[in-house]
Amino acid sequence: MILINIFWQLFVSIAYRDAAEPWQLGFQDAATPMMQGIIDLHHDISVFPIIILIFVSRMLVRALWHFRYQRNKLPERMVHGTTIEIIWTLFPSAILMFIAIPPFALLYSMDEVVDPAITIKAIGHQWYWTYEYSDYNRSDEQSLTFDSYMIPEDDSELGQSRLPEVDNRVVVPAKTHSRIIITSADVLHSRAVPSLGVKCDAVPGRSNQTSIFIEREGVYYGQCSELCGTNHAFMPIVVEAVSLDDYLSRVSSTSSPMMLMFLAKPSRYYSTSASGDDDLSNRGSTEGR
Repeated sequence: MILINIFWQLFVSIAYRDAAEPWQLGFQDAATPMMQGIIDLHHDISVFPIIILIFVSRMLVRALWHFRYQRNKLPERMVHGTTIEIIWTLFPSAILMFIAIPPFALLYSMDEVVDPAITIKAIGHQWYWTYEYSDYNRSDEQSLTFDSYMIPEDDSELGQSRLPEVDNRVVVPAKTHSRIIITSADVLHSRAVPSLGVKCDAVPGRSNQTSIFIEREGVYYGQCSELCGTNHAFMPIVVEAVSLDDYLSRVSSTSSPMMLMFLAKPSRYYSTSASGDDDLSNRGSTEGR
Protein backbone atom coordinates (compact mmCIF):
# COMPACT_ATOMS: atom_id res chain seq x y z
CA MET A 1 0.00 0.00 0.00
CA ILE A 2 2.86 2.40 0.79
CA LEU A 3 4.55 1.61 -2.54
CA ILE A 4 1.27 2.26 -4.38
CA ASN A 5 0.89 5.65 -2.67
CA ILE A 6 4.49 6.60 -3.53
CA PHE A 7 4.03 5.53 -7.16
CA TRP A 8 0.78 7.51 -7.39
CA GLN A 9 2.31 10.69 -5.98
CA LEU A 10 5.46 10.49 -8.16
CA PHE A 11 4.08 9.42 -11.51
CA VAL A 12 0.31 9.88 -11.58
CA SER A 13 -0.81 12.71 -9.32
CA ILE A 14 0.21 16.20 -10.44
CA ALA A 15 -1.54 18.20 -7.70
CA TYR A 16 -3.40 17.35 -4.54
CA ARG A 17 -7.14 16.87 -4.93
CA ASP A 18 -8.52 18.83 -2.00
CA ALA A 19 -11.89 19.61 -3.57
CA ALA A 20 -14.58 17.60 -5.31
CA GLU A 21 -14.11 16.96 -9.02
CA PRO A 22 -16.67 16.18 -11.76
CA TRP A 23 -17.47 12.46 -11.95
CA GLN A 24 -15.20 11.73 -9.01
CA LEU A 25 -15.47 8.20 -7.66
CA GLY A 26 -12.61 8.01 -5.16
CA PHE A 27 -11.56 9.93 -2.09
CA GLN A 28 -10.03 13.37 -1.97
CA ASP A 29 -6.35 13.37 -1.09
CA ALA A 30 -5.72 13.02 2.63
CA ALA A 31 -4.34 16.01 4.51
CA THR A 32 -4.47 14.50 8.01
CA PRO A 33 -3.36 11.16 9.48
CA MET A 34 -7.00 10.51 10.33
CA MET A 35 -8.11 10.71 6.71
CA GLN A 36 -5.12 8.68 5.55
CA GLY A 37 -6.16 5.96 8.00
CA ILE A 38 -9.70 6.01 6.63
CA ILE A 39 -8.47 5.63 3.05
CA ASP A 40 -6.08 2.80 3.96
CA LEU A 41 -8.83 1.01 5.87
CA HIS A 42 -11.16 1.34 2.88
CA HIS A 43 -8.55 -0.11 0.53
CA ASP A 44 -7.74 -2.99 2.87
CA ILE A 45 -11.40 -3.93 3.40
CA SER A 46 -12.08 -3.70 -0.34
CA VAL A 47 -9.98 -6.86 -0.79
CA PHE A 48 -12.64 -8.96 0.95
CA PRO A 49 -15.63 -8.05 -1.26
CA ILE A 50 -13.48 -8.50 -4.38
CA ILE A 51 -12.54 -12.04 -3.31
CA ILE A 52 -16.17 -12.78 -2.38
CA LEU A 53 -17.38 -11.44 -5.73
CA ILE A 54 -14.94 -13.64 -7.66
CA PHE A 55 -15.80 -16.74 -5.61
CA VAL A 56 -19.58 -16.29 -5.81
CA SER A 57 -19.45 -15.46 -9.53
CA ARG A 58 -17.44 -18.59 -10.22
CA MET A 59 -19.84 -20.77 -8.22
CA LEU A 60 -22.86 -19.24 -9.95
CA VAL A 61 -21.46 -19.66 -13.46
CA ARG A 62 -20.34 -23.22 -12.68
CA ALA A 63 -23.78 -24.15 -11.34
CA LEU A 64 -25.54 -22.65 -14.37
CA TRP A 65 -23.21 -24.51 -16.72
CA HIS A 66 -23.23 -27.96 -15.15
CA PHE A 67 -26.86 -28.01 -14.12
CA ARG A 68 -28.45 -26.51 -17.20
CA TYR A 69 -31.54 -28.11 -18.67
CA GLN A 70 -29.75 -29.80 -21.57
CA ARG A 71 -27.47 -31.80 -19.24
CA ASN A 72 -29.81 -32.42 -16.28
CA LYS A 73 -33.42 -32.61 -17.35
CA LEU A 74 -34.40 -33.98 -13.94
CA PRO A 75 -33.32 -31.69 -11.11
CA GLU A 76 -31.71 -33.05 -7.97
CA ARG A 77 -34.01 -33.42 -4.97
CA MET A 78 -31.47 -32.46 -2.30
CA VAL A 79 -33.21 -30.62 0.55
CA HIS A 80 -30.23 -29.59 2.69
CA GLY A 81 -26.58 -30.35 3.37
CA THR A 82 -25.20 -30.09 6.89
CA THR A 83 -21.57 -29.63 5.85
CA ILE A 84 -22.18 -26.81 3.40
CA GLU A 85 -24.51 -25.03 5.83
CA ILE A 86 -21.84 -25.06 8.53
CA ILE A 87 -19.27 -23.74 6.05
CA TRP A 88 -21.38 -20.86 4.78
CA THR A 89 -22.17 -19.87 8.36
CA LEU A 90 -18.66 -19.97 9.84
CA PHE A 91 -16.83 -18.55 6.82
CA PRO A 92 -18.76 -15.22 6.67
CA SER A 93 -18.49 -14.92 10.46
CA ALA A 94 -14.70 -15.21 10.22
CA ILE A 95 -14.62 -12.59 7.46
CA LEU A 96 -16.66 -10.19 9.60
CA MET A 97 -14.27 -10.68 12.51
CA PHE A 98 -11.25 -9.84 10.32
CA ILE A 99 -13.05 -6.75 9.05
CA ALA A 100 -14.16 -5.60 12.52
CA ILE A 101 -10.77 -5.72 14.27
CA PRO A 102 -8.74 -3.11 12.28
CA PRO A 103 -11.24 -0.21 12.61
CA PHE A 104 -11.05 -0.23 16.43
CA ALA A 105 -7.64 1.46 16.52
CA LEU A 106 -8.81 4.04 13.98
CA LEU A 107 -12.01 4.77 15.90
CA TYR A 108 -10.14 5.28 19.16
CA SER A 109 -7.61 7.59 17.49
CA MET A 110 -10.41 9.64 15.92
CA ASP A 111 -12.10 10.06 19.28
CA GLU A 112 -8.93 11.12 21.11
CA VAL A 113 -8.20 14.84 21.36
CA VAL A 114 -4.48 15.56 21.67
CA ASP A 115 -3.45 18.60 23.72
CA PRO A 116 -4.36 21.33 21.21
CA ALA A 117 -2.28 24.38 20.35
CA ILE A 118 -5.36 26.36 19.29
CA THR A 119 -9.09 25.99 19.82
CA ILE A 120 -11.72 27.18 17.37
CA LYS A 121 -15.44 27.16 18.01
CA ALA A 122 -17.69 26.60 14.97
CA ILE A 123 -21.37 27.52 15.29
CA GLY A 124 -23.83 26.46 12.62
CA HIS A 125 -26.63 28.78 11.56
CA GLN A 126 -29.24 28.78 8.84
CA TRP A 127 -27.33 29.02 6.53
CA TYR A 128 -23.82 30.12 7.40
CA TRP A 129 -21.08 29.37 9.92
CA THR A 130 -19.73 31.49 12.76
CA TYR A 131 -16.19 30.96 14.03
CA GLU A 132 -14.69 32.04 17.34
CA TYR A 133 -10.99 32.08 18.11
CA SER A 134 -11.25 31.81 21.87
CA ASP A 135 -7.48 31.61 22.44
CA TYR A 136 -7.15 35.31 21.61
CA ASN A 137 -9.77 36.66 24.00
CA ARG A 138 -8.40 39.67 25.80
CA SER A 139 -10.98 39.39 28.58
CA ASP A 140 -14.13 37.54 29.51
CA GLU A 141 -16.13 40.35 27.96
CA GLN A 142 -14.79 39.97 24.43
CA SER A 143 -14.78 37.16 21.91
CA LEU A 144 -13.09 37.29 18.52
CA THR A 145 -15.75 36.12 16.09
CA PHE A 146 -16.54 36.29 12.39
CA ASP A 147 -19.16 34.87 10.06
CA SER A 148 -18.51 32.82 6.95
CA TYR A 149 -20.98 33.01 4.08
CA MET A 150 -20.94 31.37 0.69
CA ILE A 151 -19.88 33.79 -2.03
CA PRO A 152 -22.88 34.37 -4.33
CA GLU A 153 -22.43 33.39 -7.94
CA ASP A 154 -22.68 37.02 -9.06
CA ASP A 155 -19.82 38.05 -6.73
CA SER A 156 -17.44 35.21 -7.50
CA GLU A 157 -14.09 36.09 -9.05
CA LEU A 158 -12.15 34.37 -11.80
CA GLY A 159 -10.65 31.13 -10.54
CA GLN A 160 -13.05 30.69 -7.62
CA SER A 161 -15.30 27.67 -7.41
CA ARG A 162 -18.99 28.32 -7.95
CA LEU A 163 -20.45 26.91 -4.71
CA PRO A 164 -17.65 25.83 -2.28
CA GLU A 165 -15.98 29.24 -1.85
CA VAL A 166 -16.71 31.51 1.12
CA ASP A 167 -15.97 35.14 1.92
CA ASN A 168 -14.09 34.32 5.14
CA ARG A 169 -11.95 31.24 5.44
CA VAL A 170 -10.92 29.50 8.64
CA VAL A 171 -7.15 29.87 8.93
CA VAL A 172 -5.21 27.31 10.97
CA PRO A 173 -1.50 26.51 11.22
CA ALA A 174 -0.28 23.37 9.47
CA LYS A 175 1.52 20.61 11.39
CA THR A 176 -0.17 21.76 14.59
CA HIS A 177 -2.82 20.08 16.74
CA SER A 178 -6.06 22.04 16.57
CA ARG A 179 -9.32 21.46 18.40
CA ILE A 180 -12.67 22.31 16.83
CA ILE A 181 -15.66 22.76 19.14
CA ILE A 182 -18.86 22.40 17.13
CA THR A 183 -22.38 23.45 18.07
CA SER A 184 -25.49 24.93 16.50
CA ALA A 185 -27.61 27.98 17.18
CA ASP A 186 -30.85 26.79 15.55
CA VAL A 187 -31.24 23.35 13.92
CA LEU A 188 -29.09 20.28 13.35
CA HIS A 189 -26.05 20.82 11.14
CA SER A 190 -23.06 18.63 10.34
CA ARG A 191 -19.54 19.88 9.70
CA ALA A 192 -17.78 17.76 7.08
CA VAL A 193 -14.40 18.37 5.41
CA PRO A 194 -13.44 15.23 3.42
CA SER A 195 -9.70 15.93 3.01
CA LEU A 196 -9.37 16.38 6.78
CA GLY A 197 -11.40 13.30 7.66
CA VAL A 198 -13.78 15.41 9.75
CA LYS A 199 -17.52 14.89 10.02
CA CYS A 200 -19.14 16.00 13.25
CA ASP A 201 -22.72 16.95 14.04
CA ALA A 202 -23.62 20.42 15.27
CA VAL A 203 -26.43 19.98 17.79
CA PRO A 204 -28.30 22.90 19.40
CA GLY A 205 -27.52 23.15 23.10
CA ARG A 206 -24.67 20.66 22.91
CA SER A 207 -20.96 21.00 22.11
CA ASN A 208 -19.08 18.31 20.22
CA GLN A 209 -15.36 18.42 19.65
CA THR A 210 -12.91 16.97 17.20
CA SER A 211 -9.16 17.23 16.71
CA ILE A 212 -7.25 17.78 13.47
CA PHE A 213 -3.58 17.72 12.57
CA ILE A 214 -3.11 19.08 9.05
CA GLU A 215 0.14 17.79 7.58
CA ARG A 216 0.51 20.20 4.65
CA GLU A 217 -0.47 23.68 3.63
CA GLY A 218 -3.45 24.10 1.37
CA VAL A 219 -7.11 25.03 1.06
CA TYR A 220 -9.65 22.37 2.01
CA TYR A 221 -13.33 22.45 1.12
CA GLY A 222 -16.33 20.98 2.89
CA GLN A 223 -20.00 21.61 3.52
CA CYS A 224 -22.88 21.01 5.88
CA SER A 225 -23.87 17.36 5.63
CA GLU A 226 -27.14 17.44 7.53
CA LEU A 227 -30.42 18.57 6.00
CA CYS A 228 -30.99 21.89 7.73
CA GLY A 229 -33.53 23.73 5.62
CA THR A 230 -34.03 25.42 2.28
CA ASN A 231 -30.44 26.59 1.75
CA HIS A 232 -28.77 23.51 3.16
CA ALA A 233 -26.70 23.14 -0.01
CA PHE A 234 -25.36 26.69 0.30
CA MET A 235 -23.37 26.73 3.54
CA PRO A 236 -19.88 25.56 2.53
CA ILE A 237 -16.79 25.27 4.72
CA VAL A 238 -13.30 26.38 3.68
CA VAL A 239 -10.25 25.70 5.85
CA GLU A 240 -6.93 27.27 4.89
CA ALA A 241 -3.81 25.75 6.39
CA VAL A 242 -0.76 28.02 6.42
CA SER A 243 2.71 27.64 7.83
CA LEU A 244 3.16 28.24 11.53
CA ASP A 245 5.37 31.24 10.86
CA ASP A 246 2.75 32.77 8.59
CA TYR A 247 0.04 32.13 11.15
CA LEU A 248 2.10 33.66 13.98
CA SER A 249 2.97 36.68 11.86
CA ARG A 250 -0.70 37.31 11.21
CA VAL A 251 -1.46 37.07 14.91
CA SER A 252 1.46 39.17 16.10
CA SER A 253 1.10 41.84 13.41
CA THR A 254 -1.68 43.52 15.39
CA SER A 255 -2.18 44.34 19.04
CA SER A 256 -5.99 44.69 18.97
CA PRO A 257 -8.93 42.28 18.67
CA MET A 258 -9.07 43.27 15.03
CA MET A 259 -6.47 40.57 14.38
CA LEU A 260 -9.22 38.54 12.75
CA MET A 261 -9.05 40.82 9.75
CA PHE A 262 -5.75 39.07 9.03
CA LEU A 263 -7.31 35.66 9.52
CA ALA A 264 -10.48 36.21 7.50
CA LYS A 265 -10.28 38.06 4.19
CA PRO A 266 -12.20 40.09 3.18
CA SER A 267 -12.87 41.13 6.74
CA ARG A 268 -16.15 40.32 8.43
CA TYR A 269 -15.49 40.52 12.13
CA TYR A 270 -17.09 41.84 15.25
CA SER A 271 -16.33 42.07 18.93
CA THR A 272 -19.19 40.96 21.13
CA SER A 273 -19.35 42.56 24.55
CA ALA A 274 -21.14 41.32 27.62
CA SER A 275 -23.81 43.98 27.23
CA GLY A 276 -24.78 42.51 23.87
CA ASP A 277 -23.53 45.46 21.75
CA ASP A 278 -21.90 44.43 18.49
CA ASP A 279 -19.36 46.42 16.51
CA LEU A 280 -20.01 45.05 13.04
CA SER A 281 -17.90 45.60 9.98
CA ASN A 282 -18.83 43.53 6.95
CA ARG A 283 -19.50 43.55 3.27
CA GLY A 284 -23.27 43.95 3.03
CA SER A 285 -25.81 43.33 5.75
CA THR A 286 -26.53 39.91 7.18
CA GLU A 287 -30.22 40.29 6.38
CA GLY A 288 -29.35 40.88 2.76
CA ARG A 289 -27.92 37.40 2.53
